[in-house]
Amino acid sequence: MSTPEVNVVLDAPSWPDEEIVKRVVAGERALFEILMRRHNQRIYRIVRGILRDDGEAEDVMQDAYVRAYQHLAQFEGRSTFVTWLSRIAMNEAFARAQRQQRQTSLDSEFRSDDMKFASPFNSPEKQAANAELGMALEAAILSLPQKYRSVVMLRDVEELTTAEAASTLEISEDAVKVRLHRAHALVRRTLYRQSGQCVRDLFAFPATRCDRVVAAVFERI
Repeated sequence: MSTPEVNVVLDAPSWPDEEIVKRVVAGERALFEILMRRHNQRIYRIVRGILRDDGEAEDVMQDAYVRAYQHLAQFEGRSTFVTWLSRIAMNEAFARAQRQQRQTSLDSEFRSDDMKFASPFNSPEKQAANAELGMALEAAILSLPQKYRSVVMLRDVEELTTAEAASTLEISEDAVKVRLHRAHALVRRTLYRQSGQCVRDLFAFPATRCDRVVAAVFERI
């Protein structure tokens, strides 16, 4: 027969964020890993959308998780936990961006990384074309002004509702709609269609990188 402790561990992934937060604050520190793994993808997309660099994004994610852990007792449930966490991550990313801006312009030309966007069901020629268009779409998104880029990341990439995006950014729903419309105009809708990619498939956060961030955060907390 399973012990109560084992049952708690097995049941934990199905618990709502708020239950896990309460238990972590009460001393069950290991459960914080569930919150990180549950929200790593969203936090990565938000942070990378601001900083436009994978390495910087991972560093800021770690800083954000450590800060969230340190202030977890201050989470009062006025918003969802992921919204609270997203705000912390955005603040950390904006602070990093401001420091970078003193040294170099954030509007410098985006240099794409080695991310691949090809479909295994396409011909090599089609795969190459899709990869090129996918990277062009990613570059187009990352070249947007910061306030538009953040909205695209939340609405198009992370697929939050307008209300959720507004709550995360602490702006009105109308402002979210206006910024998203202007962002689409800047990127151009034809670029989305030509890429052959689902925008949500961009800015993926692989499991290996998720493991690295989780391990690094636990070393710091």
